[in-house]
Amino acid sequence: MARRCEISGVTYQNGNRVSHANNKTHHKFESNLQTKRLFVPELGRTVRVRVSTRMLRTIDKLGFMGALKKHKLSIADVA
Repeated sequence: MARRCEISGVTYQNGNRVSHANNKTHHKFESNLQTKRLFVPELGRTVRVRVSTRMLRTIDKLGFMGALKKHKLSIADVA
């Protein structure tokens, strides 16, 4: 399973770790993904999704279906 948010598509970022001596080593910053079971009132059931913590805040604000609509997805795309 790829480390990618199922709704927003957020994935890793590339960068460098920089030491005190200014040595640079390549580093991959992983996204903060969580597997959550969310209740969807429109369907009357729970859906298990792997989403970023930022997307969880969006889901709290807009609701699950509102977050899907914002990213132009349907329930079939994530469930």
